[in-house]
Amino acid sequence: MFVSKNGLACTTIAAGVVDPVVPSGFGWYCLRAKTKKEQMAAGAVGERGIETYCPLIRFQRTTRRGRIWFQEALFPGYFFARFDYATAYRAAVYAPGVATIVSFGDYTPRVPDEQIDAVRRQFADDAPHVIEFAPAVGDTVQVISGPFQGLVGMVTRVSSSAERVRLLLEFLGRTTEAEVAVKALATTTDARQQALA
Repeated sequence: MFVSKNGLACTTIAAGVVDPVVPSGFGWYCLRAKTKKEQMAAGAVGERGIETYCPLIRFQRTTRRGRIWFQEALFPGYFFARFDYATAYRAAVYAPGVATIVSFGDYTPRVPDEQIDAVRRQFADDAPHVIEFAPAVGDTVQVISGPFQGLVGMVTRVSSSAERVRLLLEFLGRTTEAEVAVKALATTTDARQQALA
């Protein structure tokens, strides 16, 4: 057995063929969780003495009941764990809620420490990153209540109290400017796109 340039522990098979077996040493790995079980899976892996990181976002989404707060993983279906692959693989992959470790054939990539650190600087470990809806001039928004419900428009002006905005709407075949309460609007941009912007 020897360690290759890319950090994999390798074994040599007859005729000089190299067979990658397992990465050596501690490193961050991306684990795929079962649907909507990222937090539960990260907690289960953490209970086995493995360091985990599952960045969360908190945002409002429009439903039939109105605007509701949601909390989800920043990377849906995935979280990160730091462990020695050779000794803790089974503890990680067989934890409740874990589907598998992300791999490409026989190759299981590590996530560089620098990338985890960069995400951690923007998204705290202990609390979800809250994404507030605050429309700005030029934003495209959807009207979710009131007489213009269902229409999409562009914000042209925000009032000084930031409770109302003026929208440019396409209505009855012509462009019309209307004033609408911010609470009657929803963003057309995905919450994850806003968080990563």
